Amino acid sequence: MRHAPPSALTPADYLRKILNARVYDVAVESALEKARALSERIGNTVLLKREDQQPVFSFKLRGAYNKMAHLSAEQLANGVICASAGNHAQGVALGARKLGARAVVVMPVTTPKLKIDAVRGFGGEVVLHGDSYSDAYTRALELQAEQNLTFVHPFDDPEVIAGQGTIAMEILRQHQGRLDAVFVAIGGGGLISGVANYIKAVRPEIKVIGVQMNDSDAMMRSVAARQRVTLTDVGLFADGTAVKLVGEETFRVASELVDDYVSVDTDAVCAAIKDVFVDTRSIVEPSGALAVAAIKQYAARHGRHGETYAAILSGANMNFDRLRFVAERAEVGEEREALFAVTIPEERGSFRRLCELVGQMPIGDADTNAASPGGGLRNVTEFNYRISDAAQAHVFVGLTTSTRGESAVIAKAFGENGFDALDLTHDELAKEHLRHLVGGRTGLAHDERLLRFIFPERPGALLKFLSLMRPNWNISLFHYRNQGADYGRILVGLQVPAGDGEAFDAFLETLGYPYVEETANPAYRLFLQA
Repeated sequence: MRHAPPSALTPADYLRKILNARVYDVAVESALEKARALSERIGNTVLLKREDQQPVFSFKLRGAYNKMAHLSAEQLANGVICASAGNHAQGVALGARKLGARAVVVMPVTTPKLKIDAVRGFGGEVVLHGDSYSDAYTRALELQAEQNLTFVHPFDDPEVIAGQGTIAMEILRQHQGRLDAVFVAIGGGGLISGVANYIKAVRPEIKVIGVQMNDSDAMMRSVAARQRVTLTDVGLFADGTAVKLVGEETFRVASELVDDYVSVDTDAVCAAIKDVFVDTRSIVEPSGALAVAAIKQYAARHGRHGETYAAILSGANMNFDRLRFVAERAEVGEEREALFAVTIPEERGSFRRLCELVGQMPIGDADTNAASPGGGLRNVTEFNYRISDAAQAHVFVGLTTSTRGESAVIAKAFGENGFDALDLTHDELAKEHLRHLVGGRTGLAHDERLLRFIFPERPGALLKFLSLMRPNWNISLFHYRNQGADYGRILVGLQVPAGDGEAFDAFLETLGYPYVEETANPAYRLFLQA
């Protein structure tokens, strides 16, 4: 801990500022709710501070409005300017409208359209510049000088910090019992500076733990180096905390008052977004879920049980089209899904033996024992295969897991039963791209018929399919991905000799699963037929 210079504001100074902050002209006292399902699962009480419920769906309007409410009439008349990835921008735009002032907002070109539209909706004048907050900040300073505007900093300003500190004031008023730690996302450091100042002035025994993405960890690196460190690049998944250089004042406060730091990755954040949804039926943005991801990691790493933690859900400005990615990665992030490349002999019955093996693998958590086309004790979440070699087949398989590190045990089980398996659970290339690229044209799939089936998501559905097939019909393509519905959509290629047409039709009738034949589909001919 480094000592503050004599002129630095103390926690007592910030306490006075926080108690006198003007935020409730525009902000609401957000709820503090227990995350019941998550608390039970991790053995600790998790309280969610619902800043996603603010009028701009983020805590940022607190600090922005408090700063602007302290400006002179002349400054307000000239107008204000800010640089922001989106949430602070909305706070400034809303605050300016409330105070009758002009607001110019400089945003990185990478800012989600949802946030850009929201700023314009509040009457803000949007200027897009650069790829990160730091780029936008430089341009905002130029415009400030050119147009004599007052700069409203998103984090490195005592009045902004004090506005954000009102969140901690509310938490301690709403929950007066045991509270072991408050977890706070860090971008530039304004939120954690306000929270840490208030908590350390009022209840210093409560830990304040900062959270950053592993690809946007400027504060963690700066504290470790004992000086501000500028990142060359920042990750953009959690755009609300994508800051290359933290503030001078926020760095000073964090260095002195923050007890610990946790770094989380994209998959952990996706899993945390799902956790929040399960408990609240609300969707937070990636930055908004950082604190929840950190609580899970912190409790597991330190073996904590029976403690009480608060997580500040800092925002909910999520682009809808990003949900597809979040849903895909959430199960892997929670390590409730393991991914493998399994090699099997290209011979009759291999596919069925593999499915039977998967069905016999025990799973430790009954909650994840959902039904699947694979049937049995372990849920098949994904199965991709395309015939490509006369001797061997390489199958992309996803399976449910119940504990961390279970994928290595499953890979070993595959090997012990004659199937070489490569564990891809932590392989970014496989998770991001290869799972979508399995297959292609092949000259081996003669007499192939392509069908889309709807299978019931229950044990035995796939094995029923395999049992009713004639032994001389070969599966040449198979694609399945669990979508969390009652029915699974599956694409199957079957090599059926020309003379078996009637028998094949009878097979489909006996099977009783809805299907559409796609053998004549032009897309199939273009991408899957040699």
